[in-house]
Amino acid sequence: MIVLGLTGSIGMGKSTAARMFADAGIPVHDSDEAVHRLYAGEAAPMVEAVFPGTVVDGVVDRARLAQRVLGDPVAIRKLEGLIHPLVRADADAFLEKHRKAGAALVVLDIPLLFETGGRQRVDKVIVVTAPPEIQRERVLARPGMTEEKFDAILAKQVPDAEKRKAADFVIDTGSGLEPARSAVRKIIAELAGDS
Repeated sequence: MIVLGLTGSIGMGKSTAARMFADAGIPVHDSDEAVHRLYAGEAAPMVEAVFPGTVVDGVVDRARLAQRVLGDPVAIRKLEGLIHPLVRADADAFLEKHRKAGAALVVLDIPLLFETGGRQRVDKVIVVTAPPEIQRERVLARPGMTEEKFDAILAKQVPDAEKRKAADFVIDTGSGLEPARSAVRKIIAELAGDS
């Protein structure tokens, strides 16, 4: 089974690319979705213990949590120390399930693949990219996003150019959905041919 790591900086179209793989029948583990599930389940009491007042009705309030950790490297490291092992365990269970099912190819959607040492967990890396002006436009269109938040998030991420250099495959989402979908199909054809 070939494990593809799908990553890209904020606003580059990673979620869109992940959906394209899923639509093509490739199993995708979405780290963001896993975090949402964990924030509504086993991670909630752990987060509340470290960041009191961030859990509402048993679910982590992401906006409250963001206010507590953004711009505070120590708080971010604490949060990552809680969440990353849980997400990794979730991904490991996903891999085991699909390995047993005989999948030829799976995708791990890992937003901070390079930043968290995720390269060792995958066979090939796909980086999703777009021109900086498109990235900025997409991110600033998100509810509650500010220039300050965007800059803080970017400062934490490995620069796009470095990610592209380290990638086995690059999907450019700046030219629209069809060219991106075509790139996804090419990657699947190349790798499914290897398996």
